[in-house]
Amino acid sequence: MPLVKDFRKFAFLPRRVDRCGRNVGSKVYWKLYSIENAVRVIINSVLSKQISQQWWTEAVSPNVVNKAQKRRARYAAKPKHANPGSHDIYLIDLFDLTEILRINSNLFSPIIPETDQFLVVLESMRVSRNIIGHMNFPNAYDRNAVDTAYKELPAILARLAAGNVPISVP
Repeated sequence: MPLVKDFRKFAFLPRRVDRCGRNVGSKVYWKLYSIENAVRVIINSVLSKQISQQWWTEAVSPNVVNKAQKRRARYAAKPKHANPGSHDIYLIDLFDLTEILRINSNLFSPIIPETDQFLVVLESMRVSRNIIGHMNFPNAYDRNAVDTAYKELPAILARLAAGNVPISVP
């Protein structure tokens, strides 16, 4: 496969945009999807065990709770669209997810000792996530940041099993 380059650096051709989209989708975007949703499951699993099934209002800042409620209302106003998920954790961003991990790290660290390291990895990919998530063409640094976070997931998920934390999809 030929090297795909950012279409914005060349004269416009629809096929260049298509190539970029296929490249980003097949090599990077799916990893973002996996990372963000795995982090949601990790958070829900740990906090459900450490607090209760109703951990959301106890473990999440009021600002994030309000953000999720506002987004839920916007989705409810357009019922023809797909439901983002029944739990409000599906209505928040990676930054908010890392804040939940950070604020509650005392509850995560006994099960996932590398919580702080994982937070650093997630935070280091935040700008890269936004570049890719907003349909921009990532450079090698951005791709590496996402790859690094993605490679951390199996070890984090293994910690849940080792800590007798049932995987709980919100």
